[in-house]
Amino acid sequence: MADKKTKNRDEILINEKDSRFFLFVVILLSVFVRCCVSLNPYSGAGKAPMFGDYEAQRHWMEITVNLPVEEWYVNSSLNDLQYWGLDYPPLTAYHSWLCGYLANIINPAWVNLNTSRGFESPEHKLFMRYTVLVADVLIYFPAIYVFCTSFYKKGSKISQISVSLVLLLYPGLILIDHGHFQYNCISLGLALWGIICVINDRDILGSIMFSLALNYKQMELYHALPFFSFLLGKALRKKSWVDAIFKVFCLGITVIGTFVLCWLPFLRSFSLAVQVLHRLFPFARGLYEDKVANIWCSISVFVKLKNIFSRSTLLAICGGSTLICLLPSNVMLTLRPSRKSFLLSLVNSSLVFFLFSFQVHEKSILLVTLPTSLLVPLRPVETTWFLSVASFSMIPLLEKDGLLVTYIPCMLLFLLVAFTLHVDFKRTPTTIKLLFLVSMSCSVVLHILSHIIKPPGKYPDIFPLMISMYSCGHFLLFLIYFHVLQYHEYSAGDKTKKQS
Repeated sequence: MADKKTKNRDEILINEKDSRFFLFVVILLSVFVRCCVSLNPYSGAGKAPMFGDYEAQRHWMEITVNLPVEEWYVNSSLNDLQYWGLDYPPLTAYHSWLCGYLANIINPAWVNLNTSRGFESPEHKLFMRYTVLVADVLIYFPAIYVFCTSFYKKGSKISQISVSLVLLLYPGLILIDHGHFQYNCISLGLALWGIICVINDRDILGSIMFSLALNYKQMELYHALPFFSFLLGKALRKKSWVDAIFKVFCLGITVIGTFVLCWLPFLRSFSLAVQVLHRLFPFARGLYEDKVANIWCSISVFVKLKNIFSRSTLLAICGGSTLICLLPSNVMLTLRPSRKSFLLSLVNSSLVFFLFSFQVHEKSILLVTLPTSLLVPLRPVETTWFLSVASFSMIPLLEKDGLLVTYIPCMLLFLLVAFTLHVDFKRTPTTIKLLFLVSMSCSVVLHILSHIIKPPGKYPDIFPLMISMYSCGHFLLFLIYFHVLQYHEYSAGDKTKKQS
């Protein structure tokens, strides 16, 4: 008996050692892929006078490190808001200040006020790339690992780490953050920490983490309603109305307190707070940006909505459409709150925002891919399919940045890892398997055609539009599919309640 116990203990130690080594390999591979991508061009490289998102992030460092807080969002001779003015919430501004402070120590020329515009050098590029990598490793990496180990507890340690590898190798986020250049890993990482907390019933901490995500990027509103619905649904399940009201009160105070702390320097005057809000929601920009794979861009191919409706009418149409489509998923979540339903509602709500809301950018699909990727072990083929289409939908943007050569190996590596570790095609229903293969084949053909056929002079953007419309069609079908999944989850909860 003693020998048997010793053998079991030795096996556990060996498994733990193997899992630690596998985790090290996963982290190393994920960092290596990001470093390889970072060697490529970034948004707006060498393209004066506005350059691109890389310059926007550098300029925010310049502004925040040189001007007092109350002038960060205000137009002045020292802060021309027409030149990449700050338009993200305060937490982004504080992060820009921290990076700018470090940049100023290393080389003040990188952030000299007004004289550093468009600054480009190999050393500065290395610094900027490192700021993203450090944020990614410190915030997003551990969030992915903790989610996989806490949500998929029934699996072995090795299987949990393998899920982490698939999620960390998703090419869309890597190409945008480490290629195009942004810090989505911070807002998405904070949101994921919020998800981890609330599915483990640490609702106060989860509310703080998601509030921080929302204060880093306002686009986290895509995830806000499922958080609200899930927390409300859990509160309504308390034994008494007093307990429910107290729970809602505590959550409300937590969210308000977090926002007040983040916004404190901008609450000194009402006009300053309003100015910041105005910068965060620039409705004057238009219905959508570039060739985004949503409803309004696809419709515009046939009907120019902006020529028919005023901006206020378009805002009402987008707002009404978004609200109506958000209701089914969030009502189901409120009435029957569960961890799986919460994840499905995050997918459905963020996809509704992407497809129907006002002022959508093609990069916003990353807000949908985060919750979708969390479902990989549950629906491996469907989620891998969606993530592939999501990356494909950003090809016009990636091509503009010179990242197409990088996109292909990243995509192939992701599919190889996903299919090797989680996608079992033998057990996949024939219909889904056939649809997946046809969809991916058409994507490849469309991609190739866009490079070997010269577009007609009358329609220079025909291929980016075709890619957007093709992706939009997929997203609409996936929206229906994920709603059906959530309805099944809702119905299963209803049956369980009746049986009990």
